[in-house]
Amino acid sequence: MGIFAELAFYLVVILVLLLVIASAIKILREYERGVVFTLGRFTGVKGPGLILLIPYVQQMIRVDLRTRVLDVPGQDVISHDNVSVRVSAVIYFRVIDPERSTIQVEDFMTATSQLAQTTLRSVLGKHDLDEMLAERDKLNSDIQEILDAQTDAWGIKVANVEIKHVDINESMVRAIARQAEAERERRAKVINAEGEQQAAAKLLEAAEILARQPEAMQLRYLSTLNVIAGEKTSTIIFPFPMELGNLMPLKSAQASQSSRG
Repeated sequence: MGIFAELAFYLVVILVLLLVIASAIKILREYERGVVFTLGRFTGVKGPGLILLIPYVQQMIRVDLRTRVLDVPGQDVISHDNVSVRVSAVIYFRVIDPERSTIQVEDFMTATSQLAQTTLRSVLGKHDLDEMLAERDKLNSDIQEILDAQTDAWGIKVANVEIKHVDINESMVRAIARQAEAERERRAKVINAEGEQQAAAKLLEAAEILARQPEAMQLRYLSTLNVIAGEKTSTIIFPFPMELGNLMPLKSAQASQSSRG
């Protein structure tokens, strides 16, 4: 009876030792760090690899150092030009200081999410709708800089911010379509006017060149007749010499002077 009691005692002791050793040994992966507290006080960051702790005296909190993806839910934003839009975004961040991410903030995931939502509304509310649609890279950079500066105290590095969707109501979509159509019509009219202006300038230049040598008009007549003759037409054209046109005002002036005399 005494032998069985001793065996049972030793088995209990061995079992307790195994439990103590199991609770004292911790294994951390390459991307994990352990924030160790001894009797409630911070004593250091350990890992990766095999970690030994004093059971019931030391506690460890695991912190993942990998990049995390935070999906910011859609936010109702009033733009600077008083347009109501709904914007959603995604944030990429990681923990760079396990100590501060554990001690300085209770839940850094929730804190970062709430901060991202308020920052998204604040930054986008300072810009017009056209800037939200055309300058996303600049807005992403502005939001990233603000979040990175504010989360630095929590040991978090915000690597990137991307605006995913900018949802606009149907009435505003139709207004934007009308605006784009009007802009295209304006550009077409401007291009047409510029073409007319350039054509008029070239015609004026050609007229000045022909005016220096009136005989050059005869060559233009012949060239025009050659073009018309090559077409299947019954039209007959007789060239009118420019010299006769110049003589007619001269004859009328001489006739008027003789009548007066």
